[in-house]
Amino acid sequence: MHWLAIAYAVACIFGAAIVRGYSGFGFSLLAIVSISLLLPPAEIVPSIFMMEVAASLHLLPGVWRDVHWRALGWLALGCLLGTPFGVYALAKVPAAPLTIALAIFVFGAALLLAKGYSLHRMPGRVFTFAVGAASGLFNGAFGVGGPPVILFFFSSPAGAAAGRASLIAFFLLTDVTGLAWQGWNGLLSWGTVERAAIFLPPLAAGVWLGNRGFKGADPAAFRRWTLRLLMVLAVLTGTRAALALI
Repeated sequence: MHWLAIAYAVACIFGAAIVRGYSGFGFSLLAIVSISLLLPPAEIVPSIFMMEVAASLHLLPGVWRDVHWRALGWLALGCLLGTPFGVYALAKVPAAPLTIALAIFVFGAALLLAKGYSLHRMPGRVFTFAVGAASGLFNGAFGVGGPPVILFFFSSPAGAAAGRASLIAFFLLTDVTGLAWQGWNGLLSWGTVERAAIFLPPLAAGVWLGNRGFKGADPAAFRRWTLRLLMVLAVLTGTRAALALI
């Protein structure tokens, strides 16, 4: 069973890494939801964060020129300031109902974008900062900070390449910050590093395959695929929270 469990986890990591390499996001939630069927989240989340950092470092050099740095700076600042309020909400408010509400919001917003809604110009500093703050709030409260930023870039005229590149850079920042907090709370160990090392080969192979697929992707088709993926992730997040209420 031990080796069957490892084989199953490797397959999950490989599939999630393909999605990450193609879209720039989705690895953590897909990997955690699937592998948590075998292991408790506290054992796998730190390793997943390490692999997220590795995936971003692998992808970032190739997309560096496409990153929308001005927007990213305000998003990062908002995220940094919003996270403590999310942590406070997590301590004071039941997480599952709020997570379900977040999943419904993300699904509805992604559906609206899929129907054709979009911004005609890049938002200003105040709106961009507010999106970053919402990301930090959600990340601190639910551990899911990506959807506001994903929706921000894929509703803007920045384009598929700039949106994907900016997401890769943004998640590198948030994942490094998350690892620092996990280390501060004693969640990192040699076992964490060993699990991450075991999964690095399928991670690298999946990211390479997904990244290669993006290079030949039609921007319109990529946008449709990304929004559908976001809706799937919203359903997974909401379902996991609903099961926690049972």
